[in-house]
Amino acid sequence: MAKKAAKKKGKEVLVVASKVREYVKSKKCNTSGEFIGELSNTVYDAIDKAISRAQGNNRKTIQAKDV
Repeated sequence: MAKKAAKKKGKEVLVVASKVREYVKSKKCNTSGEFIGELSNTVYDAIDKAISRAQGNNRKTIQAKDV
């Protein structure tokens, strides 16, 4: 089910679900079935913004400062 949320936009899940769930569990919380897909969509948005910023600065390489 986690892949379905990101797939709605025609995109592949970018995050490692097992690692995310492991981290969340270490904080004494649980993840819903929809969380991983939405987290992946948030990652896509952050990457797209970083790309736009780099291109706005006439660069092809995105850097940490673009996030």
